[in-house]
Amino acid sequence: MTCSLLAQSLTLAYHYNTSPAIKSTCNPFSPLVSNQSSSSSVFLRPVSAPAIRAFCSKSDAMSSAQNSDSVSHLTQREAAEIDETLMGPLGFSVDQLMELAGLSVATSIAEAYKASEYDRVLAICGPGNNGGDGLVAARQLYHFGYKPFVCYPKRTQKPLYTGLVTQLESLSIPFLSVEDLPLDFSKDFDIIVDAMFGFSFHGTPRPPFDDLIKRLLCLHGYDQTRQKRPVIVSVDIPSGWHVEEGDIGDEGIKPDMLVSLTAPKLCAKKFSGPHHFLGGRFVPPVIAHKYKLRLPPYPGTSMCVRIGKAPSVDISALRENYISPEFLEEQVESDPINQFRKWFDDAIAAGLREPNAMALSTVGKDGKPSSRMVLLKGVDRDGFVWSVMYFYYNGNAAIKSVFGQMFSSPMLQSFLNAGINISPISFVPSVNIPRRFFENGSSILFVRVEGSVEKVSDEESEQYFHSRPRGSQIGAIVSKQSSVIPGRHVLYQQYKELEEKFSDWSLIPKPEFWGGYRLKPELFEFWQGQTSRLHDRLQYSPQEINGKRVWKINRLCP
Repeated sequence: MTCSLLAQSLTLAYHYNTSPAIKSTCNPFSPLVSNQSSSSSVFLRPVSAPAIRAFCSKSDAMSSAQNSDSVSHLTQREAAEIDETLMGPLGFSVDQLMELAGLSVATSIAEAYKASEYDRVLAICGPGNNGGDGLVAARQLYHFGYKPFVCYPKRTQKPLYTGLVTQLESLSIPFLSVEDLPLDFSKDFDIIVDAMFGFSFHGTPRPPFDDLIKRLLCLHGYDQTRQKRPVIVSVDIPSGWHVEEGDIGDEGIKPDMLVSLTAPKLCAKKFSGPHHFLGGRFVPPVIAHKYKLRLPPYPGTSMCVRIGKAPSVDISALRENYISPEFLEEQVESDPINQFRKWFDDAIAAGLREPNAMALSTVGKDGKPSSRMVLLKGVDRDGFVWSVMYFYYNGNAAIKSVFGQMFSSPMLQSFLNAGINISPISFVPSVNIPRRFFENGSSILFVRVEGSVEKVSDEESEQYFHSRPRGSQIGAIVSKQSSVIPGRHVLYQQYKELEEKFSDWSLIPKPEFWGGYRLKPELFEFWQGQTSRLHDRLQYSPQEINGKRVWKINRLCP
């Protein structure tokens, strides 16, 4: 029998805010929304959601990808007018918008390029607001675990910009002159942030930016030779592009990522790179109403959202270099149940959603495995408990001789993927319990526990059954697990009938075919991911010493 605990992805409920943003005649901003239909805004607000600790969540952001054609694109004039309105009657300051924009750029980069693989970042910053966005992004990337460098050749001598430079210098982030830059960017950097020019730029780039743009253009030659090159991330407008017409003559920078700010500019329609993100969660609804903006919802608490088609993925290239603290024999609990509780309690404290979800597998008399999802509902000195339909196993496995294996995989919902379990076809009694969390980087941990399986007492099953919500009690009676039904309406009809039957709040009897199982542990293995696949595997096996059962700890080769 195999059980794998798999964390569920976070689901957020949203609804459209279709009411006019401002209706009061005394509102000083009412001219901004006059004569505009309330349906023109697609700003969403969450109905309910658990707390989210990250600025961006890959699973959410990826699932929220919007077709770029369905998103509004701004002309140069509209973009300038929106900035003037934000910094005028709406009360935003330049430094506020710069901080929000830079954070959006940094979180977008973190979505697409992990610091474990793309840590060396060169931010090339121009003299204007776009350059300021790049300076803020460099600071944020430092706090995200990247190693930023800054090239800021034409510094703006204003308090806002000198303050940003001071902040970077206080973090010991190196500033490189154009002359200090290596001739070949590919040897020293993994990401280049193009923050030279924004939507207000006119004319032809002047030195030294003209040469820097040419050097970025040369990087595309590496694609032809299959040499590794740094990825280029452009902030709002790829430098050298026309804000509306795009890459005129097809001779400009071809960034791998474009981070549009507020709303995509018209030139973004010509962008063909793999990653297009929008950072504009600071845009008030009055702006959306005035300009009839169609903007995508932002997932969770994210400052960025992917727009356009998500890139195709080479499955064979998917890999993660795990970064974990040392996991040594002398540091673990002597009792494996205590060690399991330590990890599981950490998962609970981190606010992971359903860290007790697991995939349960049995092997039938014919040797074929069968799996389904259940929830772990108890852990004590006697073992691990879950509740299911008895007949589900009676038809698929020999209950008296069945053995079990259980996996648990609680995960941080902001940016983690569920573990994949390949169940061994074996009659060796076993249980596996994996878990994943962040600690100074991405740590992945699993626990494997072996043991025999037995039914829990009727009294224990009865007590747990009546601790469940009444709806769940009725659902357990209605759903004859894995049996074929003509349609979902059958479940609804039977549920409604039982709901009416027990509407007087009388005791709902536990069905005889429903109850709990307990896996009694006989062996534990704790697994932690490490760099270069040199993972930790500590195995606990029981021994008799002076008539007492103790646990011996051995390290296994990964």
